[in-house]
Amino acid sequence: MAGFDLPFLGLRQMVKLKQFRYGADNLAYLLYDHREAVAIDGGAAEEILSFLRDNDLRLILIANTHNHPDHVVGNEILARETAAPVAAMGELDRLKSIRPGGREIKVYRTPGHTDDSVCFHAGDYLITGDTLFNGTVGNCFSGDLRAFYISLKRIMALPARTLIYPGHDYLELALEFLARLDPGNETALGYRNSCRPGEVFSTLAEELKMNPYLRFNEPGMKEILKERGLSAAGPWQRFLSLMSIE
Repeated sequence: MAGFDLPFLGLRQMVKLKQFRYGADNLAYLLYDHREAVAIDGGAAEEILSFLRDNDLRLILIANTHNHPDHVVGNEILARETAAPVAAMGELDRLKSIRPGGREIKVYRTPGHTDDSVCFHAGDYLITGDTLFNGTVGNCFSGDLRAFYISLKRIMALPARTLIYPGHDYLELALEFLARLDPGNETALGYRNSCRPGEVFSTLAEELKMNPYLRFNEPGMKEILKERGLSAAGPWQRFLSLMSIE
């Protein structure tokens, strides 16, 4: 998967992640080491600022997974209070692979939900915005389902240990849908019972076993589509069939 490092990051060890809730179900993030931090979809601006102060961290970048208002709402406050620059979505799209000293943050272009959607990958953490949720995927507001399919396949190729941190907590809705579509899914049942209170994430390994939109090649999913009278002719057609289910 092609990616790049943000060239204005001077981070040496960015290995920690902090998740913040805001609004009805939005999720904001800090990626940080012992001195510096990057805010992603920082709508929980006041909570982020408090965490930065309490942990003596300097915010060096404000970035977003896409340009929807509920994801960029904290940018102005964070920029005003910390003087950190805001990365324009156009910059994230255009940059090539740059490898400064220290640990990298990769940014993957993942169009589908929107044309400008990106995911941020640091260590085992993947912040997916509204491209991939725990147990489901985002709406294809761009209208480009083919691009969405390719973006999801790129994520699916990452190591199974990758931790998926989404832009919203849609877990209950996703599990309810899965219970109707595939009620015998043991991974989903186990995942529901093992969720950590107050933190929303999953492993890619779990997603590949429970998320219907990533399981278009599974024999069991093919049978489910056939039973519903939907096309199961090939991977792309099966993905389209899954995306058509309400």
